[in-house]
Amino acid sequence: MDSQSIANAAFNLAKGRLEDHKLDRLPDSIRPTDEADAYQLQSALSKRLTANGYGKPVGRKIGCTTTVMQEFLKIPNPCAGLVYAPTLLQGRGIQRRGDFVFDDFQHVGVECEVVVRLGEDLSDAGTPYAGSTVAPAVEAVMAGIEVVDDRWVEFTQMDVATLIADDFFGAGGVLGGPVTNWRDLDLTSLKGSMSINGIEVGSGVSSDIMGHPFEALAWLANTAVQHGNPLRAGEIVFLGSIVETKWLVSGDHVVINIEGLGRASALFDNP
Repeated sequence: MDSQSIANAAFNLAKGRLEDHKLDRLPDSIRPTDEADAYQLQSALSKRLTANGYGKPVGRKIGCTTTVMQEFLKIPNPCAGLVYAPTLLQGRGIQRRGDFVFDDFQHVGVECEVVVRLGEDLSDAGTPYAGSTVAPAVEAVMAGIEVVDDRWVEFTQMDVATLIADDFFGAGGVLGGPVTNWRDLDLTSLKGSMSINGIEVGSGVSSDIMGHPFEALAWLANTAVQHGNPLRAGEIVFLGSIVETKWLVSGDHVVINIEGLGRASALFDNP
């Protein structure tokens, strides 16, 4: 994509998010054709959103790192997006009547995730990262609810590159308490579950995330370096959902529990 096409596409995507309306397919002339285009457009969108008061990115999210999510979305490989400061809650928190205002979303959903906070940069463009070589950079591990928003007229008809450019449904999240002694845990065998209004709606295990959650982190670190936006100390990363996305109605109260990492909760309500 040339610079004008990127600018026009970023304008269209930002307008949908800032003006709160559903988006359809981008015109052929400004549609990203591959992942290189997608991440370049994602960066341009980020700058436009931040310049228009949306906030700054404070981390990343990875979608489609588990078989359950790849089958759900019919996408065979991981995809990454950005997480913005105003959309991220620490612990329970309260905004108006609930943690999140239901009507602020087009079609809101939630996912049960293993999340990390980085204590070091992952910017080495030499030897590709692996799960074992990203581990020293992990400062804390925690349970998290990723909040996703289907901002599309029909997401099943969307091309993957455009979904990536628009942060792959990313709309925020809630972080549980940080676990800094995560080395005492077997991160391949942590059982997790999600309940909505007190009823369990799904469960999984941390090894569902590419065999080990840090393999997803390594994938992201390599992808981020490749596209010129390496991971930095202080960023949080949602590593992927071990429960299929659950779509919500107003008033839903979501709780996730991940063995060894604790819980996170969120209420989606209207003022």
